[in-house]
Amino acid sequence: MKLTILGGGGFRVPLVYHALLGDRGSGRITSVVLYDADPSRLSAVAAVLRQQAAAALDPPVVTATTDLDDALRGADFVFSAIRVGGLEGRTVDERVALDLGVLGQETVGAGGIAYGLRTLPVAVQIAQRIAAVAPDAWTINFTNPAGMVTEAMIPYLGDRVIGICDSPSGLGRRAAAALGVDPSTAFYDYAGLNHLGWLRGLRSEGVDRLPDLLQSADALTSFEEGRLFGADWLRSLGAIPNEYLHYYYFARETLAAVQGVRQTRGAFLLEQQAAFYAETGEHPEQALELWQKTRAEREATYMVESREVADAGERDERDMAAGGYEQVALSLMRAIAHNERASLILNVRNRGTLRHLDDDAVVEIPCTVDANGALPVTVSQLTDHQAGLVCAVKAVERSTIEAAGAGSRSAALRAFAWHPLVDSATVGRRLLDAYADHLPGLARFRA
Repeated sequence: MKLTILGGGGFRVPLVYHALLGDRGSGRITSVVLYDADPSRLSAVAAVLRQQAAAALDPPVVTATTDLDDALRGADFVFSAIRVGGLEGRTVDERVALDLGVLGQETVGAGGIAYGLRTLPVAVQIAQRIAAVAPDAWTINFTNPAGMVTEAMIPYLGDRVIGICDSPSGLGRRAAAALGVDPSTAFYDYAGLNHLGWLRGLRSEGVDRLPDLLQSADALTSFEEGRLFGADWLRSLGAIPNEYLHYYYFARETLAAVQGVRQTRGAFLLEQQAAFYAETGEHPEQALELWQKTRAEREATYMVESREVADAGERDERDMAAGGYEQVALSLMRAIAHNERASLILNVRNRGTLRHLDDDAVVEIPCTVDANGALPVTVSQLTDHQAGLVCAVKAVERSTIEAAGAGSRSAALRAFAWHPLVDSATVGRRLLDAYADHLPGLARFRA
């Protein structure tokens, strides 16, 4: 089978290839095509993959191209992992928001809206090309903001596009381990939107073990989310939030922490990855070693400001263990390709699962996956608090999709002004104007 990776020069591509090297089953991926607009990044990542494959038996053949249609032809699966505007764009997303006194995280709040506005037109163009060139391919979307991008691609690809994120599965895995439960046997009652969801139940052998977890301070503080949010707050919620909800529940503290650092997360990654690509270009024989070193530093500093606010300390090595989005993607591919029934938390159309949202709203919920794709399963309904936040952010997502598609300034303004982390329409207008001034892709939204 053939897998095409869009954004094939991206830093995390070796994680996907490593997962493929570990798949020895029949009908596995035998051909990987890397597509990227940047030939130098493609060359660097291809060097890493070659060194990963050196000790493997019959590894998937890797080719690289800057021609999108060539990359798509004959694909069985397409991974979309693009970053429109690169990390340079991300630094603008963050800095503009911070300068106006609001959080600018890349997928949450003002930064996420700016990222979506410039990414959605490109994602739609890609969806149209997939529909034309590889209509039978399954598209697995990693591109952030993942839920928003997946919803924008559905009109062209239908249910053959599925969004994934490793945060929910990672949360479930860590919570199960804290209880001494085999993560592979548990059912996770999880629901919400991408980067905005809650674990409301964890069933093992027919029994919900989440109440046991919430009652044990030792168990709660043994993993990332417990340390991040604190036992008292988690007990008040009666659920364990996705780590990204820290930006909502502790917005003032996180904003102060981010404003106090020397450089934003985007600026750090831009500097770090620029060094990696430059060094790899000069010393391609060290590509894998350089990538591993860079990745270790990247993972250790993930959400560092939020952990400082919570006094959560350094990330536990167990929280950084393998099993991220690349494993979710591999499980999803195998379930579809071989009709191997799997249970995964995915970004798909709601289809009546959560009553507060319409059928076509993309939500992040557990699904049963087989050769027919992903079908949502029954979960408990959102509480009033959860539903209020989810509906507010879904309205933001849809205004962003409308703005990106129609070039509508008024729709873009609504998206910024309506977001729970933006506290006034005046600030929303200033955000839109500043992004339009600093990001060439958003110049069309100038007043």
